[in-house]
Amino acid sequence: MQAPVFIGSEIYRHSTYGSKHPLAIPRVSTVIDLCRALGWLTIENYRVSPCAKPSALQRFHTPDYIAALKAAEHAQSVSDEVRVKHALGTLSNPVFPEMYRRPATAAGGSMLGAELIRDGGIVFNPAGGTHHGLPDRANGFCYLNDPVLAILALLQMGLDRVVYIDIDAHHCDGVEVAFHGSDKVRMISVHETRRWPFSGTLMDDAGGAALNLPVPRNLNDDEFSAILDQLILPATEAFQPQAIVLQCGADAVAEDPLSRLALSNNSHWQTVAALKYLAPRILVLGGGGYNPWSVGRLWSGVWATLNGFDIPDALDAEAREILEALTWSRAAGRQPSPHLVQTLRDAPNHGPIRPELKEDLRQLTARISR
Repeated sequence: MQAPVFIGSEIYRHSTYGSKHPLAIPRVSTVIDLCRALGWLTIENYRVSPCAKPSALQRFHTPDYIAALKAAEHAQSVSDEVRVKHALGTLSNPVFPEMYRRPATAAGGSMLGAELIRDGGIVFNPAGGTHHGLPDRANGFCYLNDPVLAILALLQMGLDRVVYIDIDAHHCDGVEVAFHGSDKVRMISVHETRRWPFSGTLMDDAGGAALNLPVPRNLNDDEFSAILDQLILPATEAFQPQAIVLQCGADAVAEDPLSRLALSNNSHWQTVAALKYLAPRILVLGGGGYNPWSVGRLWSGVWATLNGFDIPDALDAEAREILEALTWSRAAGRQPSPHLVQTLRDAPNHGPIRPELKEDLRQLTARISR
């Protein structure tokens, strides 16, 4: 198998949803800088993401919506009608200078990733993972749905067994809309219970296409290991996937402000390591993540894990400077914990496996072979 490919773009370095939005923070640019500083990213394994054309985006999104999104970027405003119809210009999905080009670049990266693994391989597009986007509306910070577009590209190539795994703290409602009832796509989502968008209940199987596991607050690493071993891996293997798409949202870690889960980044890296040999084609995407230090460190470790690079116990001066230069308007950003600037790897968060989680796993496991 050829060496993994990293897809990125400089558009993320200077683009922001606005100073008060959770996505005001740098994320992809931090990962690029860290991976370059650590010697993990070179001209050979880095590809610049294209900006997807409207015709490509219309494989999932409606022409009217794409036209409205482009018009909003051009005018830097929306009418009340557009705001109501397409959810553009809201607090969650604000008007900002690159509101079409930035998500279209992320979508272009995921579709390029699908093309690059046509004959096998591994691709990482940390800007991807915008799993809430709906056909005709922005939703949950997601103007477009790049996981859906990537999966559709894989299916268009003739594949008929794709597993989509989502370990973001929030349920992948937009992906379920796209593949409800599909016999070609198996969706597996692990997300915090009673958190927006309040979908993906244990009994919601998306017409037989999904296995949804809402997890309780303070989910620890040992509980996640049980989920990986008892649900994610057997459900993936049973489907015999020709391709795996993994949404690796970084908002399930302890430091994130938009969830109440308590994972260390070891859980995400363990997932990547376990999945990368289960299919000939692997596409790993980013997703949520709203603490600039934890996101940059986690996704850099994902890239290391995909390549088999050794993650250092302590960062050298160049890598530390990148993390030390980050700022965050929240109180937690005024004096980040030393480990957030000195290391990539979190200390593991061990703990008991709660009885209610064991029971939920038992119920889902019974459905895998059906």
